[in-house]
Amino acid sequence: MSSILDLNPISRRSLLGGLAATSALILLHPFSARAAANQAHLRLMETTDIHVNVFPYDYYADKPNDTMGLARTATIIDQIRAEATNSLLIDNGDVLQGNPMGDYMAYQHGMNDGDIHPVIKAMNTLSYEVGTLGNHEFNYGLDFLFKVLDGANFPIVCANLTKGKLASDPKQDELFFKPYIIVQKDIKDGSGQTSRVKIGFIGFVPPQIMLWDLKNLEGKAQTRDIVEAAKAWVPAMKEEGADIIIALSHSGIDGSAPSEKMENSSLHLAAVDGIDAIFTGHQHLVFPGPKTWDGIAGADPVKGTLHGKPAVMAGFWGSHLGLIDLLLEKDGNGWRMIDFTSEARPIYHRDEAKKIVADVGDKAEVIEAAKAEHEATLAYVRTPVGKTSAPLYSYFALVADDPSVQIVSQAQTWYIKQMLADTEYKDLPVLSAAAPFKAGGRGGADYYTDVPAGDIAIKNVADLYLYPNTVQAVAITGEQVKNWLEMSAGMFNQVEVGAKDALLLNADFPSYNFDVIDGVTYQIDLSQPRKYDNDGKAINPQSSRIQNLQFDGKPIDLAQKFVVVSNNYRAGGGGKFPEIAADKVIFQAPDTNRDVIVRYVHDQGTINPSADANWTFKPLPGTTVVFESGPKAKQFLADVKSVKIEDAGEGTEGFAKFRLVL
Repeated sequence: MSSILDLNPISRRSLLGGLAATSALILLHPFSARAAANQAHLRLMETTDIHVNVFPYDYYADKPNDTMGLARTATIIDQIRAEATNSLLIDNGDVLQGNPMGDYMAYQHGMNDGDIHPVIKAMNTLSYEVGTLGNHEFNYGLDFLFKVLDGANFPIVCANLTKGKLASDPKQDELFFKPYIIVQKDIKDGSGQTSRVKIGFIGFVPPQIMLWDLKNLEGKAQTRDIVEAAKAWVPAMKEEGADIIIALSHSGIDGSAPSEKMENSSLHLAAVDGIDAIFTGHQHLVFPGPKTWDGIAGADPVKGTLHGKPAVMAGFWGSHLGLIDLLLEKDGNGWRMIDFTSEARPIYHRDEAKKIVADVGDKAEVIEAAKAEHEATLAYVRTPVGKTSAPLYSYFALVADDPSVQIVSQAQTWYIKQMLADTEYKDLPVLSAAAPFKAGGRGGADYYTDVPAGDIAIKNVADLYLYPNTVQAVAITGEQVKNWLEMSAGMFNQVEVGAKDALLLNADFPSYNFDVIDGVTYQIDLSQPRKYDNDGKAINPQSSRIQNLQFDGKPIDLAQKFVVVSNNYRAGGGGKFPEIAADKVIFQAPDTNRDVIVRYVHDQGTINPSADANWTFKPLPGTTVVFESGPKAKQFLADVKSVKIEDAGEGTEGFAKFRLVL
């Protein structure tokens, strides 16, 4: 007879999760059900990358969201505890920053003596055993960090964060936190007898915090390579009597060769002798799981192992609970692991129509713990945090340089120059690529950014940047910049010179792939055929829609190197832009593009998003084209100076029609 253990983790998760979610039946994990008298089942549960998301609520969009929230994860924690004889809950970092509640607590409320941060109050209701630090814990400075962690009723471990310079021996480092703890846990075996197991937990933070938060850490802290620290401390844990050693690694999974101070080093950490299991995070992905991890040597995304050891990554914002189940067997006076399973249990699923369906409701104690701060955060995101000197709208974003795209590029450029200031790329010229996300199309005639001049609130940022992308930058040549723009120019149909009211926009080309690159000037020649198809294949290799491409007032040097800042989607190959892929990435930020825009507004006080008309269409005598936009676009016709646009009457399905005179 087949066992539930014979199922892959995805099928097993569906079975266990479905049964647990109904509350009609608690199905014991097979290890609990079959453990012998000298055996015990230990379930280890992980939350990671909560990013202050206590409530299932998107503060940027100002509406509920069923894919997130520790209050939802807490509900499945209760159910999942019931499936196991013995269980422990850990957190793997990034709890203090990442949504407006975090900013409200840091920038508005502050942490006074005796205050407990709302995410810590929520976590304190759930009986965490131990936690570690994520890179975002440092975004508000060390003083804020320590005040927040003072309120936690569970310890924090981190073996690679030092006070000042590194010692010659990792074990001589002066650390901010204990490198590890050994928890002595009384567990029941298969016969119901209680016995004590010693479980060691060791924590790690990405060394890159010294770059990402240099202003908060310079002269105060230093980081050591994760694997180097582990090789020093894990034997000490063994000597102290740890039966089982668990790594809490706020670091992702990267299949490339080990390198000094590697950011995503969990795969190589798992190879350290003495570590029995590893919790990962940081990448906001799910492991075990399909596709993402295919082809990484040493990683088994079906069984859920790294170098043969159980591992899990539990998504982000509370989307999943990571589970590592260990079958332990008594070995003399101690215990050893003889079997394991690994899975990431979600809080929601998508139905046949791909709509999100919540699997659980909120846990009342968690909601109550942060209710006051949640209400205060709602007021905060609805309150102006800066001003815009010009309206932010995207009605003409596909036909002229646009203020809603302009402000994104300004914020990205401001950010990346700071991030690269002390790197080998500091002297390269910086360009910024951004696309309009709300530009009508299938979204309808009202699907446009429209923020009036004057006060701007944090929630308005959702209008400017819809997606929770993170900032990334690539280093490419001038020729690759040109080809990037050639790909973007697939937004337009080819137009014959002298044509009257030709259809301008290519309906099959998504607006989010229409990148405008700021920092150069150029024209788009619509009489030329597109060079690339939607998959980045050169279908007209000799075509050159991009004309008069200039940098610093001169024709661009095709061999010159540039830094182009964009997002993780584009830099990682999203949109299939020619030669733009992960191998060109020189910087992967810990921050979302939306967070960067918010910080930019904070920093500037008043932003000036007026489009600088760095791109236009090449004149085509006697030629006109037509396109559709929202009816409200008529209010802004006079604002567009770089091209001549006329009202051309009604469009289809609520849109308005406009004429562009070329």
